Amino acid sequence: MPLLEDSVGVEDLVLLEPLGQESLLKNLQIRFEKKEIYTYIGNVVISVNPYQQLPIYGPEFIAKYRDYTFYELKPHIYALANVAYQSLKDQERDQCILITGESGAGKTEASKLVMSYVAAVCGKGEQVNSVKEQLLQSNPVLEAFGNAKTIRNNNSSRFGKYMDIEFDFKGCPLGGVITNYLLEKSRVVKQLKRERNFHIFYQLLAGADAQLLKALKLERETSLYAYLNWEASRVDGIDDASNFRAVQSAMTVIGFSDEEIRQVLEVTAVVLKLGNVELSDEFQADRILASGIHDGQGVQEIGELVGLSAEELESALRSRTVETTKEKVVTALTIIQAQYARDALAKNIYSRLFNWIVYRINESIKVGAGEKKKVMGVLDIYGFEILQDNSFEQFVINYCNEKLQQVFIEMTLKEEQEEYKREGIPWTKVEYFDNSIICNLIEHNQRGILAMLDEECLRPGVVSDSTFLAKLNQLFSQHEHYESKVTQNAQHQYDHTMGLSCFRICHYAGKVTYNVTSFIDKNNDLLYRDLSQAMWKAQHPLLQSLFPEGDPKQVSLKRPPTAGAQFKNSVAILMKNLYSKNPNYIRCIKPNEHQQHGQFSSELVANQALYLGLLENVRVRRAGYAYRQGYGPFLERYRMLGRSTWPHWKEGAREGVEKIIGELSVASEELAFGKTKIFIRNPKTLFYLEEQRRLRLQQLATLIQKTYRGWRCRTSYQLMRKSQILISSWFRGNMQKQRYRKIRASALLIQAFVRGWKARKNYRKYFRSGAARTLADFIYRSITQKFLLGLKNSLPSITILDNKWPPAPYKCFNTANQELRRLCHQWKCKKFRDQLSPEQVQVLKEKLCASELFKGKKASYPQSVPVQFRGDYIGLQGNPKLQKLKGGEKGPVLMAETVKKINRGNGKTSSRILLLTKEHVILTDAKKSRAKSVIGLDSVAEVSVTSLSDGLFSLHLTEMSSMGSKGDFLLISDHVVELLTKMYRAVLDATQRELPVTVTEKFSVKFKENIVAVKVIQGPGGGGNSQLSCKKKGSHGLEVTVK
Repeated sequence: MPLLEDSVGVEDLVLLEPLGQESLLKNLQIRFEKKEIYTYIGNVVISVNPYQQLPIYGPEFIAKYRDYTFYELKPHIYALANVAYQSLKDQERDQCILITGESGAGKTEASKLVMSYVAAVCGKGEQVNSVKEQLLQSNPVLEAFGNAKTIRNNNSSRFGKYMDIEFDFKGCPLGGVITNYLLEKSRVVKQLKRERNFHIFYQLLAGADAQLLKALKLERETSLYAYLNWEASRVDGIDDASNFRAVQSAMTVIGFSDEEIRQVLEVTAVVLKLGNVELSDEFQADRILASGIHDGQGVQEIGELVGLSAEELESALRSRTVETTKEKVVTALTIIQAQYARDALAKNIYSRLFNWIVYRINESIKVGAGEKKKVMGVLDIYGFEILQDNSFEQFVINYCNEKLQQVFIEMTLKEEQEEYKREGIPWTKVEYFDNSIICNLIEHNQRGILAMLDEECLRPGVVSDSTFLAKLNQLFSQHEHYESKVTQNAQHQYDHTMGLSCFRICHYAGKVTYNVTSFIDKNNDLLYRDLSQAMWKAQHPLLQSLFPEGDPKQVSLKRPPTAGAQFKNSVAILMKNLYSKNPNYIRCIKPNEHQQHGQFSSELVANQALYLGLLENVRVRRAGYAYRQGYGPFLERYRMLGRSTWPHWKEGAREGVEKIIGELSVASEELAFGKTKIFIRNPKTLFYLEEQRRLRLQQLATLIQKTYRGWRCRTSYQLMRKSQILISSWFRGNMQKQRYRKIRASALLIQAFVRGWKARKNYRKYFRSGAARTLADFIYRSITQKFLLGLKNSLPSITILDNKWPPAPYKCFNTANQELRRLCHQWKCKKFRDQLSPEQVQVLKEKLCASELFKGKKASYPQSVPVQFRGDYIGLQGNPKLQKLKGGEKGPVLMAETVKKINRGNGKTSSRILLLTKEHVILTDAKKSRAKSVIGLDSVAEVSVTSLSDGLFSLHLTEMSSMGSKGDFLLISDHVVELLTKMYRAVLDATQRELPVTVTEKFSVKFKENIVAVKVIQGPGGGGNSQLSCKKKGSHGLEVTVK
């Protein structure tokens, strides 16, 4: 029975009844099918990978789990992360979170969720946010260089990672340290079918731009590289190009310089290109078989990338130098040896590059030595592996898991024992499988498998995997957890699954058969000194730093430590680190092999449950008391079960719990009362309490419902009664009001009829039958006479601008009143015109014409309205010399003023005198006083003028005129409104046609054979007396700026 009413299955497997492998799997499956992927074993979280995004993450859920204790909400990874962080912050206890499981079980995602939760709940600030961002951005970088697509997982971590996140006393992150374990560097040179190399190779080829690829001497097509499995170069759901940009951005955030990023990519490109170095058989001069480079182009490009001569690299790949204290011997390599050397170089370069990236990240996120700090470790490491063919990698991985299981059992039992001691409850010894015998079998310094492997690697003479296996068979023939074909034959056992080159270890999670083939080579992990020295000679700073042993000054004949010894030391340091912290466990489970959501393979999950030791974990947790809870929460949950504790209990929490247990008659051997907690031995007792609570809640719910329904019915009745009374009173009042209105209206109607009848009866004695019409006509005439006489006395003045007029006293006179007003206005206008002289009439006509042409169109028109049109602005009448300019022209000069003519070639202006007569427009030279151009008004086709406050205008001439061949005129006048008005009237009088006047800022003028587009723009500070500046725009454009 679950403890939360809306939960699915049993949320904590410690309370599972009956406890067994089948019931455990069934419970996990029920919860998985309802998308409940998290289950507890005490404070251990089991996480089943859903292979889909679930709506159970994000800020809302982080805030939710932040405010509750571990068991108050549904099982969640956030709950465990919150317990770890709060213990670190409040109790100052260093924490570690151990995440284990198979490849594809979701370990990497689990570690990301833990880090994102801690980043969300810890403090804020510019420096804190920067540290958090660096810690979070380390994930995409390490995933790119350390993760790959495998058959089981599209984003499988091919290395173990332990990150220590360091906090200050306030719980704000200061930085961290990352430790990596056993990168699967064999993947660099070889992958299984449908698997990929590390992500970074595909990301580089897909995401780098053409310029970068050219600089790295790479092609975008993955099929061109021998180290890349082109059959699986594309993975659904993974965008390599986008991920490459994300990796570059993450490296920048962490603190990598642009030069460091470029160098990392160059070293990555070198690894790719090494795979394309083809080797072939060659014979030396003495006919000894050796190896050669089939095509030197690849070696040449690698040398150019890293600053190394092709001859040195080729020599290092083809030969090996064996050096002793006395002599140095150079041996040519066979093609098989050369291929081994090439692949070993590629693996070593990539492995050391990965280690350098981890070191560089640590340099960016490390904390100063003087700062006091608390630590939370997150371990994301490979789970127990049993494959079809298990080799050296699986051996050391399973050894690491044996050590983690040892830590888990010891720390769990230690925690249980400490809690019992703290609460004052006697501790009973728990029987469990102690796997220290298996750990000793593997790691014993003199008689362990790893020690024997190192001894065999260092032994002179003929050394092979077979001799190593023979030594193991001799040493462990009587060991109960070791088997081989030899030991089975000695015991007369037959097992066809055991190969001649295999041995088997009975791990805590089951028996695993290992094939010793390549154990010696993988443990040696040798790289020829010639290759190390060649890499150190490279002029590439990063590549040179990866091979310090290549420095001739630091040459050492001492053999480097083996891979097994290094891993054993790393595990020992890790175990020491874990023992110093409070552990928190996340066990990740893969529900199916196809990465499909909704599929649950019981057989696969059963194997993983066995590897992870889930059932044994539950049994250890249940060895003493299966359930324990503080007195306060227990009383709060179950107080409704006691008569004396419900609904209020005012004494201590322990006394209240004892009252409840006493009233329920629970057997004393099923319970134990600690100092702050109550302990329940059997889950059945807890289920009994839960069942009683459920029944009691039903009773209380029924009571509450009954009380509520009664209250609701009474309230509803009272409300309905009040409403009915109110509605009735309003209805009766409204009915009476309507009845009164009808009676009153009827009485008034009767009174009116009666009064009318009496009035008609009295008046009939004194008036004839037509008296009413006569009386009405008399009244109307009287009103009309009064209206007209009143209008006579209130007429406005005869001033033409006086628009005042008295309103009509009655609506019936509105039409007549408006007509009289119109007639009066026309009479005043006629009187005004009769007083005008002919010259004044002519001026008014010109003003009217100017209004029709420019009102609302030209900005300078309002300024010209109050100004009288003078016509003569150059003193023509008093200057006989200027009067000669009109020549033999008859009639008066309508307009005489100085204008500026815009030069057709360069846009400059020159002064001209313009004379407008009734038949011509004459332009004369202002200095020489002689006519330059005489234009007939019949030749003027159109005038263009701007809407701005300038005086620019253009005279467009007809092509048939004598002046038309020279083109149009572009002039500037200070009295452009007056000039164009007089010209319009002159053209109308002379040719009986209206001169088109176009107001626009863009127009074209014809200068001889060319057409020039004129564009007028308003410059800054325009207004008032505008000035013009002209600027040529090519050969067919002129820009005029009004300033």
